[in-house]
Amino acid sequence: MDFNWMTPQEAADEWGISNRRVQALCANGQVKGVVRLKGGWLIPKGTPKPPDGRARNGRKPASHQKENEHE
Repeated sequence: MDFNWMTPQEAADEWGISNRRVQALCANGQVKGVVRLKGGWLIPKGTPKPPDGRARNGRKPASHQKENEHE
């Protein structure tokens, strides 16, 4: 058995986020090297937590706001 993989729950514990959020990141292709296997995800050990990218307080990220200031 290859022990170079971790489950979404193990990644959630390591990254300090929920299991469901890890699954969403995997499904959205934001986790590098992730593999879908029989309805579950396998994440390479040592994979860094991807940036969140979600807006906070219903606002767009600052980089997007700057681009649209001239409209």
